[in-house]
Order: sequence, then structure tokens, then C-alpha cells
Amino acid sequence: MTALEVQGAAAKAAARTLACAGTRDKNAALEAIASALLERTQEILAANAADLSAAAASGMSESMQDRLRLTAQRIAGIADGVRQVAALPDPIGAAVSEAVRPNGLRISRRRVPLGVIGIIYEARPNVTVDAAALCLKSGNAVILRGGKEAFRSNQALTEIMRSAIAGAGLDENAVSLVQDTSRDSANELMHLTAYLDVLIPRGGRGLIRAVTANATVPVIRTGEGVCHTFVDESADLDMAVSIAYNAKCSRPSVCNAMECILVHRAVAPAFLPMMKGKMDEKSVELRGDETVQAILGGCVVPATAEDWDTEYGDYILAVKVVDSLDEAIDFCNTHGTGHSEAIVTDRYSNAQRFLNEVDAAAVYVNASTRFTDGGEFGLGAEIGISTQKMHARGPMGLEELTSTKFVVYGEGQVR
Repeated sequence: MTALEVQGAAAKAAARTLACAGTRDKNAALEAIASALLERTQEILAANAADLSAAAASGMSESMQDRLRLTAQRIAGIADGVRQVAALPDPIGAAVSEAVRPNGLRISRRRVPLGVIGIIYEARPNVTVDAAALCLKSGNAVILRGGKEAFRSNQALTEIMRSAIAGAGLDENAVSLVQDTSRDSANELMHLTAYLDVLIPRGGRGLIRAVTANATVPVIRTGEGVCHTFVDESADLDMAVSIAYNAKCSRPSVCNAMECILVHRAVAPAFLPMMKGKMDEKSVELRGDETVQAILGGCVVPATAEDWDTEYGDYILAVKVVDSLDEAIDFCNTHGTGHSEAIVTDRYSNAQRFLNEVDAAAVYVNASTRFTDGGEFGLGAEIGISTQKMHARGPMGLEELTSTKFVVYGEGQVR
């Protein structure tokens, strides 16, 4: 057996016992994890500092380094997220439906864990803890395969969690980290059908498409985020500037950040200079169509066809002027990735059309796309933002990490 097969077998054994663990035991393990993260913050920060040093030396962009960076405040937030998961209702065993058939059979559907979940992700070490906490609470074992950029951070976090889980009386193999960050390990994980029940990629477009195209393990597609905001002709322009600035600049490297803004032609001459003035605070590069260039002048980089489909993950924003709500809706459906789309408008009818006709996991009226997040939606942490339509869509919390089985009680019935 390969090292990953050994790891998979251990995870599968842990999943069987974890599926039968009570809520109290799982919550105790989660509380132990949260406490251990806080107690060993300096150890985590030391590992993260080594990752950041290597990232800077390799030329990683500042926005990507921000994804990688941990601080004492961020670790405290991660620990708080674990405690939020512990406080959530346990989905396992919950009845989805119940009925008594004419023949007297009592049939119910109950939530059960998926089993062993594999997660391939990039340079965000908070995912290591978020994923582990959600999987543990939902009765699933998890095999984590992070990127090389965050390996030291992920290793420290995983070791701390495994120790806490064991100390709480559960099998530490419920959470494990792939020690090999090469492409070979990612490829093997994609084909580990004997041990994995589902594989979730979380990262940029390249990673997600590679996993979707090559995996033989069932895949839940997450995270690809070309998100739009449409400024309607009836929009409050001050509100629109505030929303656009937050959606682009609060954390440009994450998947719910806005990558393209659409502006109705009627308000473009007034809105675009206002927006540019605010975006200049973060030196955002604007890539615009001919109308945007005519209004704002030479500071705008001429947009190419590729810009309408690009997830920048940086302080770069595509800007397009449209003639109507219809054009905006069509543009979002054509160039979006099904993640998050927003409209800023004072017209109820326009808001309702946008909500009904735009095909995305989350659709907003007068709010930033940055809210598409498990914590913000009341799910605790999240395993990812699903952009597909099968099984789960949008932020994936505890219920999205379960399946169901039919439970049938009889009194001797035969067919």
C-alpha cells in the first residue's frame, strides 16, 4: 500500500466510529480543538512565519500572501469559528421525512455522514481548521491536502487538532494531512476511490477544473468566483460606491470578491468618477470598455475579451457599461461562474427580475457579494462555496456534508 492508501484506510476506520459518536463527544473534541489553537498560537505563528518567508522569496503576490497570513487575531477568529460549529445543531440522525404506509410500514429518511471526505485546497490555512471542524461535527473523517505554500502552517494546525481529538477520546485519524504536496499526491487522491466518498477542491479556477476533469472520486465543485455587481440606473450612487469598494477591496483574493462591475449607461458619467476616486485608495487597476475609457480617460486599461472571464484575486477590476437590465442579466449569466451576483437598485421590479433571472448560488440586492460565507449565513464555518447544482449549492455547512438513508420499521410485513 502507498502512504496515501494507508492514510485512507485509517480515515475509513475512523469514519465508522465517528459516525456513531454522540453529539456530546463530538462537541467536546471541538471545544478541545478551539482551546488548543489558542494555547498554541505562538507555535502556529512560527510555522506560518516560515511559510510567509518562503512565499515572499518565491515572489508570491501581496494579495496571495494575505490569504496565507495568520495573525493572533485570525487564529482567535478560527477558534471562535470552531466553537460556533460546536454550538450548531447536530444534523446526524435528524429525520428529514417520516410517513406510515397503508401496509403499516413506518418509513423515515435520516441524515447520515458522507463518510471520508478529501479536500484539495491552496494557500489558506484557515481552511484546514474550518474543514476539520465541519467534518468532525457532521460525523465525517477528512483527509486534507493543502498546497506547498502553507504546508508548515497546515502541519502545525493538523498536529494540534489531532492531539486535541485524541485527548477528547475520539480517533485522531478522523483528521489527517497529506504530507506530500507534489502533483503526484493530488493525482493519487483524485483516484482514491477505495477510501474516499467525495472530493472537494477549494481554490482557483485551475485547481478546480483540474480536479473536476481528472478525478474518479465524486467531486463537489466549489470556489470559482467571477462575481459581478450591477449598478442600476435607479441606484443610490453613494451606496453603490460603498458596496463596490467593499466587494472589491475588503479582501480581493477571496472567491466572493467582485471581479467585474456593470454600470447602467444612464448613471455611468456620474458614478464612474465617484467609484474611481474610492478605488484609488487601494490603487485598484481598472480595465474598462470604450465607454469607460471615454469617461475616465487614460487611467483605464483597455479591457480585452479575457477580462470579462477572469478571476483576478487582486486589486484589478473589470468595468463595463451596459444599456439595460436585460443586458446586465445576460452578461452575468454568460460570464459569471454561478457564485455570487449583486444588483444595486431602488426599483423593486428590477430587483425581483435580477433575483429571479440570474443563475447563481447567491444573489444580492443592495449588499456586497463578500457576504457569501458560511459564518455570515449562520452556518458556522464552511467547507467551501459550491457553484454546482447537484446535492449542495452555495456555502456548504453541516447539512451539506450529509447524505440520507431510509429507515424502515415493520411488524412482519412481506411483499
